[in-house]
This record gives sequence, structure tokens and C-alpha cells, in this order.
Amino acid sequence: MAFNKDSVLGTMAFSVVLCLLCSFMITGTAEVLKERKLAKKRSELKRYVLVAANIQGDDIEELFDSRVTPMLVNLDSGTTEDLSANEILDFDDRMAAINPDTSIKPKKDTARIKRRANQARVFKVTDENGQLASVVFPIHGKGLWSVVYGYVAIQPDLNTIEGLVISEHGETPGLTDFLKDAKWLSGWHNKQIFDDSGKPVLAVVKGGAKKGDVHGVDGVSGATKTARGLQKAVTFWFGPEGYQNFLNTIKKEA
Repeated sequence: MAFNKDSVLGTMAFSVVLCLLCSFMITGTAEVLKERKLAKKRSELKRYVLVAANIQGDDIEELFDSRVTPMLVNLDSGTTEDLSANEILDFDDRMAAINPDTSIKPKKDTARIKRRANQARVFKVTDENGQLASVVFPIHGKGLWSVVYGYVAIQPDLNTIEGLVISEHGETPGLTDFLKDAKWLSGWHNKQIFDDSGKPVLAVVKGGAKKGDVHGVDGVSGATKTARGLQKAVTFWFGPEGYQNFLNTIKKEA
């Protein structure tokens, strides 16, 4: 019997086929968009890591792949997880931080982050000869109005700052433009995070750091709380509830 496409059965069959076709198209488009979004996030992450490490060049992908080793660190044990580079780059640290199963409440929440993820991405950076040039650590902490996110690169002595870059914030426009100002950020270069006892003591100094102060960064008039929030983020993340256990692991391996 010939199939009558104008019948009720024919109309229903056509509708089902059309719905299935549209569903496949939407699913395929969603997957493509998802991959593009992940690729964009990876590219932005790579760029911030290279900027913090003071590595310049046009080909971000080539520079990152040849000179940077991503690691996923267990902050409590100081050990690294055995994962691929893309798995580490795609790790969602913000989702991990809000999930009670993958985060904790800091005992001393000086950075005012509320919860700290159990794992964090860290990046070893080598020079052109394959020698360790710096290690880049993501940090974040509450400023005046928002959470300030950034990356700090420290030199092989695991104390001296190579560079700092701010990746995101929602602070007051105008007053906090210094967070993206290359000149102010360059003032962090060669500053030391720890004192001789290993305590994080880096400070943003209101009115400006004194000459020769290796732990002091110039403060910014009118934006004291934002700058102090960034300072507290650095000292928190390089303290016992942040990267301290991982730093101790690196020192033992050296």
C-alpha cells in the first residue's frame, strides 16, 4: 500500500522526522559551541600565564606548549594529579570551590573567598634552555566590591615575584584602573613574598613603599581597600591553606 504523506499518519511521521532532525542539529551545534567556548577559555588562560611569567611572543599556543607544564595540585597534600594538559586546563576551579564535596571553608579566610577548592592549577615555566624560569599560581580574593582574580609568577627561588597579572575584577571603574596598569603591576617585579622565617609578609604600603623594601608594593590613593584585598589574596594563597604544602614539595624535590 502506497504511503499517503497527506494522511494523519503521514503528517505525524513527517513531524517526528523533522523533530529528530532539529534535535540532532541543535545537539551538534551545542557541542561545537561548547568546544569553541572551551578553546577560548584555554587560550585566555594560556595568555594570562605567559603574561605573568613575562614571556612575550605572537604565537601564544606554541609558546605555552613548548615552555609551560600545567599541573593540578592537591592543596592539602601538596602533590599533583596525573591528568592530561587539556584536562587540567579545563578544570573548573570556581565550580570546585562552591561544591562542598570538592572544597573547604578556610580556617582563616583572610582573602574572604568563603570556600577554597581542594585542587588548583599551577604552571611550571621553563626558559629557552629548558631550565625552570618561574612557577605561575592563580590567586583570588575579595577587593572592595568584587572578587579580584589574577596570576602570580614566582622565580625559581620560590619567593621572588616575577610578575603579576589581573585577569578579572568588578571593582569601581576609574579608581581601580591600576589593576590593569602595566606600570603599577611592574612594581611587583622582584618583590619577595616571604620573610626569612617563611611567613608571607608582602604588603601594599599606603603612601608608597620605602626604598629598598623588598616586601613592599606602592599603594594607590583612593583605592586602599582594593589594593589591600589583593595583598591579602597573595598572602592567603601562599600561606598554609594555599600553596605552602606544594611549595614545600617542590623544595624537597630540588
